[in-house]
Order: sequence, then C-alpha cells, then structure tokens
Amino acid sequence: MASFLDDRLLGPATKGGWLAVDRVVDAARLVTNVRPVHFIFHTGHVGSTLVSRLLDETGEVLSLREPLPLRTFADAHDVLGQPDSLLSNAQFDLILATFMRLWGRGYDATRSVIVKATSSAGRLVVPILAASEASRAIYMNLRAEPYLATLLAGQNSPIDLRGHGPERMRRLQSRIAAPVAPLHTLSIGELAAMSWLVESWTQRDAVQRFAGRVIALDFDQFLSAVADNMGGILTHFGLPYDARYLAAVGRSPVLARYSKAPEYAYTPNVRAEVLRDSRRHNSEEIRKGMDWLERRARSDRAVAEIVNGADA
Repeated sequence: MASFLDDRLLGPATKGGWLAVDRVVDAARLVTNVRPVHFIFHTGHVGSTLVSRLLDETGEVLSLREPLPLRTFADAHDVLGQPDSLLSNAQFDLILATFMRLWGRGYDATRSVIVKATSSAGRLVVPILAASEASRAIYMNLRAEPYLATLLAGQNSPIDLRGHGPERMRRLQSRIAAPVAPLHTLSIGELAAMSWLVESWTQRDAVQRFAGRVIALDFDQFLSAVADNMGGILTHFGLPYDARYLAAVGRSPVLARYSKAPEYAYTPNVRAEVLRDSRRHNSEEIRKGMDWLERRARSDRAVAEIVNGADA
C-alpha cells in the first residue's frame, strides 16, 4: 500500500487513463457494503500521519492518506458559484458523493475508512461533513509557538508555505475587515504565523459547527498520553479496542520512526531536540511570527479569540 495517494504515488511506470465522470458515477453506484468514512484534518506537520499509522495497527481501519482528489475538490469548491467555476453546485455535490462511496470500499476486516487529508484540504471540512452525516473527524493542531518552531525547522517549509500562501491569504482577507500586508512583504516567520492563523480558524469553525462530530487534538498533548488519546480517537470513530491494544500502542514502533518516511528513525525525544534546535536557530523568525499574531489579535477580536484561546 502506498504511504500517500497524492503526487508521490505517481512515477515513470505509472499507467492511467481518462474516464467520463458519468461512467465513474455509475460504477460508484454499484459499490456495496460502503464503510463509514471518517477524516483526519490538520494544520500541517502536527502528527496526522503518525495517528493514521497508529490506526492501521488496529487491523480494522483502511487508512487513505492524502488522496489527490481532495486537493482538486478544495480548489473547485473555492470557486463554486463564480464565473470561472467548471462545476455547478449540483455537479460538485454529485462528484464528492461519488468519491465518498469509492473511498468507502474496504477489505473484509475493514470496519471504517479513515481519510487523512492534506493540510490545505481542511477548508473542505464543512461541505464534507454537511453532506455525509455519518462521517466524523479529528482536527489536529499545535499552539502557535511550537507550530512556528516545527515549520521553520523543515528544509522544505519555505517552499510549502509560499505554495499555499496565496490561497491562505485569500481566506484570511475574506474573514477580516482590515487590510493585510501583501504576501510578498511577509517574512518566513510571519508567513508561518499567517498559515497557522488561517488553518486554526478553519479548525475552530469546524469544531463549533459540528460539535460532537469534530474534536480538536493538540499534538503535544497527544504525545504526552498516546494510549489515552488513541482510546479517545477510536471511541470517537466508533471503533472497538481493548486493554491489550492500549498497552501496546504506547510502545508501537511507529512512534520511533518518521511517519512520512518510516525508513528514518524519529522518536519524540528526537522531535524535542529538533524543536530546541529550531528555537535556537530560528528565534528571530519565530519572534516575528508571534509578533505578527499579537498585532493582528490587538486589532481584531475574532483573531484574538483564536490566538488567546489556542495558547491558553
């Protein structure tokens, strides 16, 4: 099974083809025994892949990590109702429902399918859960300062942050009245802070709108009590577990590997050292990011609620 179902799945030997949407819709209608489809949404680099791999160990979950259509759906949903939209609202709903049925296939032992979204697809949480009342989700995040330290430690983070920057900036500007400094003027720390704010806002909205169906999960808190938190996650998704699983999950080899590339060792202690190193080497950019959040919080009550609430 591929670790991720996005561009990383594609290689020189990959074969594919094009099918008319109607044929896919008709084929999906033939799917029987559709399993519940639940989701892991997250703000990026906050342990979602780790949780997904720990869920694999139950033997009852089919994990789908970052299926590429989710990103396409997110982009399509952004422009629904606008002149440049290629889909009507009804067409979007039909195609999303089709993929939910396709994702809901499983093996004999599969009780639930759990889709780990890519971070930028968090903005789909409302249309997905509104359309699928049986679906539940966890939404993973970190407090602002450890989030900045985490992102700034990554070698590829500047590319990732700038790639998602325009879409996130549009989301932010749509929520606040005061103009925001242009994207090109932000330092990398400020850009990371802007990303945290936008994705945290999306998380808060989801938790409030779908109370009981979406639960927030802080990654640092998760690591402090892995077994207890996995028990809570399984209960939330309606999955059974026993004391033997909880006793074993805290010692799982998954916790000692880098989830996105399991060939590399990466323990919680290594993560803590990476964060300490990032705080030493990126202190100036972390400070800029935190200052940016504080300035926005002083001028916007809604932002203040997110910043102060998340860091309380």
